[in-house]
Amino acid sequence: MSASLIRSATPADAAAINSVFNPYIEKSTATFITEPYTPEQRLAWFDEHQDVHPVVVAECDGAVVGFGALSTFRTRSAYARTAEVSIYVREDFHRRGIGRMILGALTARARVLGYHTIIGVCCSESQASIALLEAFGFTRAGHLREVGRKFDRWLDTVILEQVLADTIRSA
Repeated sequence: MSASLIRSATPADAAAINSVFNPYIEKSTATFITEPYTPEQRLAWFDEHQDVHPVVVAECDGAVVGFGALSTFRTRSAYARTAEVSIYVREDFHRRGIGRMILGALTARARVLGYHTIIGVCCSESQASIALLEAFGFTRAGHLREVGRKFDRWLDTVILEQVLADTIRSA
């Protein structure tokens, strides 16, 4: 296996991204989405992720093995400098530093784009995801009990945040 490359994703990566993401939908609580993404839905998702909400992929030996994105946190204009981060890595590539590389790339892009805060929302069962965010300086900002239901169970979420810049602290 050669070293992983992190690059900007394009709509041509839609099928590969679905092949990474859809198993999480079908088999885990890492996402609260309950139906696999279709190719059309993934292309619409790309349309929502323009320049201010980048998507990156991790490639290994030419194959996409992970991806990450910055997304709108909330639609109200006051949240414009806050983004939510998502990272998914193919199961057979876990524990190889790929998630760390994706998060590093997205954090760097968030800084360049002028984001003030990045939010991570993880199912409380996703201990590896929580640990990754904490390793990057994210701190726990909240715990929401039984806010999602999947696999006939109520699930909690943990909210983590990282303030990137010490600006706009006062009105």
